[in-house]
Formats: sequence, C-alpha cells, structure tokens
Amino acid sequence: MTETTPSATRRPLGRVTGLAVAGMALALAAPAAVTATAGEARAAADPVSVLKFTAADRKDALAYWTPARMKAVGKSVDLGPTGPKAKPWRGTSLKTVGRLFFVNASGADTWCTATAVKSGNRSTVMTAAHCVRRGSSPYNTNISMVFVPAYNKGKAPHGAFAVRQAATPRTWETDSTNDMAALTVAADKNGKKLTDVVSGQDIAFNRPVGGTVSSFGYSATRPQLGEELLRCVGTAKKEDGTQAIPCDMSGGSSGGPWLADFNATTGKGALISVNSALDSLEPTKMYGEIFKATAKKVYDRAQQA
Repeated sequence: MTETTPSATRRPLGRVTGLAVAGMALALAAPAAVTATAGEARAAADPVSVLKFTAADRKDALAYWTPARMKAVGKSVDLGPTGPKAKPWRGTSLKTVGRLFFVNASGADTWCTATAVKSGNRSTVMTAAHCVRRGSSPYNTNISMVFVPAYNKGKAPHGAFAVRQAATPRTWETDSTNDMAALTVAADKNGKKLTDVVSGQDIAFNRPVGGTVSSFGYSATRPQLGEELLRCVGTAKKEDGTQAIPCDMSGGSSGGPWLADFNATTGKGALISVNSALDSLEPTKMYGEIFKATAKKVYDRAQQA
C-alpha cells in the first residue's frame, strides 16, 4: 500500500476562484509527465490510494479553521441563485451530515460536504474523491481537512474532527474515474469518536440503481452560500455508467450523501452514493458513482485505519 503524507508547510492562500465543485472545471494545470518508479508500479496493483495527516497536521488544521474562517470562506464565492429543485432542509437536524473544510491544491480555502457512516472504527466519513485530491494528478492533494458535523450558520454543535487519513480509488488518482472517498477522522477534543457523538448512516454497496433518493449538500449558491444544508429529492436512474437524480445544487455540495430509504423523522437512511458531478453550469441533474467492489475496498481501508 502506498501512502502519501502532504507537506506540513501551508500553501500560500489566495482568493477562492473555484470550490471543490461538482461538475465544474477548476482551471487545473495539466500534471507534468512523470516516469513511474518500481515502487509506484508495485503500488498500482493496490486499488486504493491513501493520504495521511500527522498529529501535527491535525492540530494545525483545527487551529486554522476558526469559526470566523469557516464563515468567511462562504462569502468568498457566489455561484448564483439557489435553484428550484434544491430546498433548505428544515427537518430533524442531520447530525451525521456536515461541512468538510480544507485548503485545496491551489492554496485556497474551500469546502465540500461529507457524512459520518457506521464503521468498525466509529470514525469513518464518506465524501467525493475530488474533495481529497485532483484527479489524474497524484501530487496535487488537499490539506488542513476538518469535518464539522451538522454545521449551520457558523455554528458547530458537535465540534470539529480533523482528518487523519483519506482513501480514494487509485483510478481517481491516475485517471479521474470513480469519484468517491472515505475519510478517517481523529477523536474530538474530548477524546470521543465521531459516531459516538453524532451516530452514523448505514452504507450500502452493490445496490440496484433506482428508487427515491435524498441528496444533501452545502451548496455555494445564494442566499445560503454554504451556511445551510440543502436537499434534493428524486428517482435515481442509470446514466453513462453512473447514476443521476434531478438536482440543481452546485459547488460546495460535492461529496454530500445520497440517502435511500430516507426517514425525515429520524434523519436516517442508507448512503448509496455521494454528489460527484453536474450536467452543466446551470444544472438540472446531479451524478453519483454506483458503489461497487472498489468503493467497498475504499470504505474498508478507512474503517480499518
């Protein structure tokens, strides 16, 4: 298993010109051609790529993401008005769903959406691979990653959890395919593990596509600008090797959960995918991967960490 540890040096911060945006190009630089070493060739046999953060990295991340910085990042980007399909969630507080803050590979503060799920280590969070690293670019990884469950208008009612490991399919690292990720978070400041604090959603693999899905995300559309959770509801259908639902959330909702069998009273369902891509800059559809064998391996790597 190949593991990568990002540099402890914080990248220079610039004004956010793009979020970890579902379906939107970020004007990425093409990666330079690199000749594979023998070690890299052996690593290619492992279907999972792992990025690790040291204790010092995690301490730095928690110190960096102050409440003021969390609020400020939403004000730095405006992706237009919230569409008619995405509705503010006004039901039971979804303790398991939160905002995932990080500094991207360009050095900009930004965020995605992520979800606590049931796991062996009680510390596993699901999101999109592009919330962890750029596709087809092994060395362009994100840093200072912090998960804030149930974030709402600057409040973090259940604290913040620093990411200590991020697993993605190797095909995302090499070919920008299979856009899903599983994170392992450290205990909170009181030593409590994530799902002991907020519980976890069920997670399902190899589930047939279809049925009603609720998708959630902290979209960077106004008036919410990432400060409130939005929800789309629709029937999942197969499309181009993935699955799609009607939804017009935008950047910032990336990595948000697709919950099947969602119970609005309990706030629980089965996570079957995550927000990955949109059909256009004026979206009508949200795409998500179909969780199969590789997704299960990524999840297992996270829950065994």
